[in-house]
Amino acid sequence: MKQKINLLIAFSVVALIVLTTVQCYLVKTAYDYKVAEFHTQIKNEIAQITNNYSDIDSVLVAKKEALYKDLSEKYIQGKNNKTDVKKGILGNDYQDILTQRIKLKFERDLPNFKIDFAIVLNKFILYKNAKKADTIFSEKPFIQNRLYGNLVSLNHAFLVRNYVGTTNGTFENQNYNLLTEDSMYVSVIDWEMIILRRMTFILILSLFSIATLISLFVIAIKALIKQKKVSDVKTDFINNITHELKTPLATLGISTKILEQKNIRDNDENFKSIVNTISRQNNRLQSLIDQVMANSLAENELELQKEKIQTEDFLLSIVDDFKIAFPKIDIKTDFQTTKTILALDKFHLTTAFLNVLENAVKYGSNQITVKTRIVENQFAVSFEDDGIGIEKNKQSLLFEKFYRVQQGNLHNTKGLGLGLYYVNQIVKAHQGSVNVVSDLGKGTQFTILLKV
Repeated sequence: MKQKINLLIAFSVVALIVLTTVQCYLVKTAYDYKVAEFHTQIKNEIAQITNNYSDIDSVLVAKKEALYKDLSEKYIQGKNNKTDVKKGILGNDYQDILTQRIKLKFERDLPNFKIDFAIVLNKFILYKNAKKADTIFSEKPFIQNRLYGNLVSLNHAFLVRNYVGTTNGTFENQNYNLLTEDSMYVSVIDWEMIILRRMTFILILSLFSIATLISLFVIAIKALIKQKKVSDVKTDFINNITHELKTPLATLGISTKILEQKNIRDNDENFKSIVNTISRQNNRLQSLIDQVMANSLAENELELQKEKIQTEDFLLSIVDDFKIAFPKIDIKTDFQTTKTILALDKFHLTTAFLNVLENAVKYGSNQITVKTRIVENQFAVSFEDDGIGIEKNKQSLLFEKFYRVQQGNLHNTKGLGLGLYYVNQIVKAHQGSVNVVSDLGKGTQFTILLKV
């Protein structure tokens, strides 16, 4: 049984991990799709408003073309080299103005997005004739070749468009053509949050699904563990009740065989002794059966027959009966209350109190003190013993049905594990409570609180 449960738990863990992984993969796929969709949207919207620079500021565009023409002609004359041409392009004096104009256009046409951008120059190629090309520079997009914009890095930006421009000119009766290429990169501030907001429903649904799977898994595992515990308790109970029933049954069997002997039947003293033995064992069997049946009831199902009694006298009668049954046990009383009248069920409480006292004897007590006092308007009855005590981690289990304190895998005392459970149920039925204080090797104190 234990091996099957362990295998089932292992399989459930693996299944949960697989399902969670699949769910995370689906969320990641949806996220990637949303990112691609967002990039496409931004590209399309920006491309519609920045196909060229002329619609932003025609004067600045004319200045740019004049600068390119001047740098090209000086290069043809040999007045500057390729490095000078590059510095002249990247260090133009209208760079900041055009950056602000493009930024304002973004803010006006795309008010829902906060955009940083950079336009970088990739190529500057001069054609002196139709066949010969002089490449001033041609590089991959680098932020160092930025013409306009405020981006400091292209790492988290995405390409919106490439723009190719051509300029024709004549210098000293020689025609030339200029080819330029620049790229626009944009970065939408907090674009991750925009995408996450668009995925709110998917994320909530996914988190709910994962939480549901984990909750069902935990519930299922708890149910399996509880089922195993119940199974173990049932097995333990069957073993215990079988052991408890064997002794009186064996005694009854032997006694019956003895009664079959004629010499026993003819001897009144022996006959009476055997009959008394049969009667005692029959009462013990009936007691075991009654105990099992009584402890199958919850405290709200018990029918109490309450009557007003003087509690101290009631406790003294229980102590006197206990002394007769256990003459070797030193039992004392320490009543700090007098003539306390409570409405109690004498029959059930007598059994409950005797269960506590007998439990103390089972676990090694030689001296027991019964105390009474008033605690916060409640009548407190304490049973203090000098027995072997109870470990801290086992004290919370004492009042569970069929539980018996054990050492290792061995139960050192007989019983069904119903005594303290019965005590707890009876006290609860009286709207009271039971608590225990114990140290291993130093004895135990059970305190029962009853409403005054």
